[in-house]
Parts: sequence; structure tokens; C-alpha cells
Amino acid sequence: MADGSFLEWPFFEDRHRALAGQLEEWCKTHLPVDHSDVDAACRDLVMALGKAGFLSHSAIEPDGGGPLDVRSLALIRETLARHDGLADFAFAMQGLGTGAISLFGTDEQRGWLRRTRAGEAISAFALSEPKSGSDVANMEMIAERDGDSYVLSGEKTWISNGGIADLYCVFARTGEAPGARGISVFLVAADTPGLAIAERLEVIAPHPLARLTFRDCRVPASAMIGKPGEGFKIAMSVLDVFRSTVGAAALGFARRALDETIHRARNRELFGAPLGDLQMVQGHIADMALDVDAAALLVYRAAWTKDMGAPRVTREAAMAKLYATDRAQQVIDKAVQIHGGDGVRKGSIVESLYREIRALRIYEGASDVQKVVIARQVMGG
Repeated sequence: MADGSFLEWPFFEDRHRALAGQLEEWCKTHLPVDHSDVDAACRDLVMALGKAGFLSHSAIEPDGGGPLDVRSLALIRETLARHDGLADFAFAMQGLGTGAISLFGTDEQRGWLRRTRAGEAISAFALSEPKSGSDVANMEMIAERDGDSYVLSGEKTWISNGGIADLYCVFARTGEAPGARGISVFLVAADTPGLAIAERLEVIAPHPLARLTFRDCRVPASAMIGKPGEGFKIAMSVLDVFRSTVGAAALGFARRALDETIHRARNRELFGAPLGDLQMVQGHIADMALDVDAAALLVYRAAWTKDMGAPRVTREAAMAKLYATDRAQQVIDKAVQIHGGDGVRKGSIVESLYREIRALRIYEGASDVQKVVIARQVMGG
């Protein structure tokens, strides 16, 4: 049983504690799922999370609901990740994929949220390109105005839910100004002519990923989210909300690794005594517990700060994402070491955690980029 004492911290309200309890019970019944067909598993998870009502937290109510509650997002991601990394992925992408619509969408565009919140449609966030990952301003994809339409041309890659999504929030250069100020974002349905899945991408912890191509892909001008040239601002606003929740997912992985390690230390005998009697093992467990609590404090500080009305939490979210993902990597590595041969056996829990955690130190802002962000914030730049 994972430590739940953090729920008594003053960051949370009774509704958050109730949500955590409800989700924990759901997870015990529904997770983990079979990962042999990742696409099918993700579709089923989205439907199940929608039916259970948990996806209602991933986007605002389409008829003018309040802002996204980042603490709820973080709690859900932490809990799902602790039980099944693919479940966390399925939930997170519904939020990230519709984040631009929640924050900046028109009433018509927000109509999609009824379907995504119910688990009836899958969303995706199409920002990265072959030559533009962390450097968004280097984007090459273009969207040219043609009467009452825009024509999109270019590529996107490493797109989560690519190949199974029903809608994509696509960022493209519209040229209002040089660099980041000349980017806009469009809502593109998956069946739009000119949009194609060029390649499915396989990674060490399987998730639906793809490279997309846009060839004379025409969308109405009303598909633009926000105003022309606001794409970079919109992308950063979305990441400002969801970046700390990446840290929450890493926290969930780390908690599971710590739980598995404690169980191992109590039940595995070495030299005629429990493994946990060895002081070196106790030292590792102490370090793991320290990293878990420190990460949780940073994650939920960032979430609480945003929920309290801070317009931006760039510094807090970057710190939470950087620390939680990097330290989770160390926690899980210690878990593998303490499990010995079982720790590298394919299909074991700690082996799967070892594969799951690595991508979190890259996507939504790699660790080294987060250090740059934090330094600039600290220096006031």
C-alpha cells in the first residue's frame, strides 16, 4: 500500500482526498491492462476513464466551466502511473491534447470537449517537428491563408496518440512576425484530407506515437485556436498547466518503485536475515523516501500555486518537472539494484518502471532545458 499521508498536506482540500480515494478503488479493479496491443489498450483506457468520470478533470466544461484544477490533474496522474504507466499516458494526453481548446478555444471548438471528456474521442498535441523539439521557434511547418481557409504543409513527429487520435491541435508558422511570434495553432480533425500518418514510432516503453505529414491540408479559418501569431503563447500556457503533472507521473512511478523495494527488503533473505536488515539497503531506502517526499512537495507546490490564481508558474513547474523526473530515475535505479536479477527480468514491475521513466526526462521540456528555464527565472531574465 502506497503512503497516502501526503494527502493531509495543506495543498489539498477534502475534494482532492475524495478524488484520490475514488480513483484508487477504480485502479484496483481496472489496472493494469494488457499492453500487447497498445493502440487497443489506449482506446479502451480512454473509454473506461471517460465512463468512470475521471476524464471530466482533463478539460474544462464546454459550456463555460471554471479553470482546470491542476492539483486534481496531478493526483490523477500520480495514482494512475503508480498502477499502470499506459493508463497515465491515456489520461494525460486527453488533457494535453485539448489544453489549447480548454484555455483559448471558442464555444464551437469546445464542443469537442464533450466527446474527449466522455472518452468518446482521443486528442493529440502536435508541436514537435524533426528539427524543432525544445526549440519551438525553429518550427518549419507552415499554414498559409487562402480565402476563408488555411492550408497546412509540413511534418510533425513524436506525436503522442498519433495514429489513434480523432483530433490534433497543430502548431504551424503563419508568419505574423519572426521566430516564436509568428506561430498559430489549429484544430485539425484526423480525417481531414491531406493529413496522413507517415510512420509509427516504437519506443522502449510502448505508447502510440507517430510522425504526421500535412500535404495541402485545408482547414477553415475558424479552426484557428486563439488569434494569429498566438501559437507560442498558447503552447507555453498549456505546458504551464501540464508540465508539473509530468512530475506527478514520475512521482507515481517512484512511489511504486519504493513500495516494491520495501516489500523486497522485508521478504527477501540474505545471509540468514531479511535484506532490509543490511544498513546499506536501509540507506538506499532512506534516500528513495527522501527523493519521493521532496518531489511531491515540489509537484504539489506548483499545482497549488497555479490553482491559487498565479497567471504563470514557469519556475515552479520547471522545478517540479526537473526534480521529480530526475530523482524518480534514481529511485527506480535503486529499486532495480536491490531486486538483483529479478530487477532486470523482462515483465517485472521494476523493469517496466525503468523503461517507463526515461521518456519523462525528455518530453514536455528536457531536463537540461528545464535548468535553462529555471536559471532565467531566478535571474529575472
